[in-house]
Amino acid sequence: MLYAQHLAKHIITPNARLDILRDVNFHLKAGESMAITGASGSGKSTLLSILAGLDTPSSGQVKIAGHSLTELDEEARALLRQNKIGFVFQSFHLIPALNALDNVMLPLELKGQKNAQQQALDLLARVGLSQRSEHRPVQLSGGEQQRVAIARAFAGQPEILFADEPTGNLDQLSGETIIKLLFELNQEQGTTLVLVTHDHLLAQACQRHFYLDQGFLSEQLNEFSADASAARSGC
Repeated sequence: MLYAQHLAKHIITPNARLDILRDVNFHLKAGESMAITGASGSGKSTLLSILAGLDTPSSGQVKIAGHSLTELDEEARALLRQNKIGFVFQSFHLIPALNALDNVMLPLELKGQKNAQQQALDLLARVGLSQRSEHRPVQLSGGEQQRVAIARAFAGQPEILFADEPTGNLDQLSGETIIKLLFELNQEQGTTLVLVTHDHLLAQACQRHFYLDQGFLSEQLNEFSADASAARSGC
């Protein structure tokens, strides 16, 4: 589902070249879950943006479902994102002028699905927000906004979902709810998950765990503890 080969990203500054990513290589099968951890400023979000086709590498290539992102123009990458990719961001990125229902309906309407409203209502019910469908983001708590963002991300039934610190702005209880939702939808829809996180429990709950340090990505041995198993099965 996801393939990275010899990925590198650097920035030229007035004084020197800054290497953010160095020779990153891995592959991820359909339906697998993967966590990327590392210190703040280590390049995790940059790597996620490149893997999702939102940014371009200085060298190397990324393939999603057999499509090489480096060989596609921006229009083709946008179409690939629309059809195969979902996103969940730390800052939610909901549209302030739209209520929860309209935010979830948006990707369905862009695909021209006639039953967009009912599908969106079903997803809001799935994330426990049926009674909040008419509320705008400003009227929702952080945990509720993140649940709307997850419902929106899964609305198009993406083959792969990228999440950047999905629990970073949430309290412990809300964060556990979000983890539970992500893995439930991952298992039900077979969606591949790629998560950037500082949350040790979330990283341990993923099938694969990678650590980014000084631009190099290395795979860590996950010890599937009782706590991690509980996180994957519903906390």
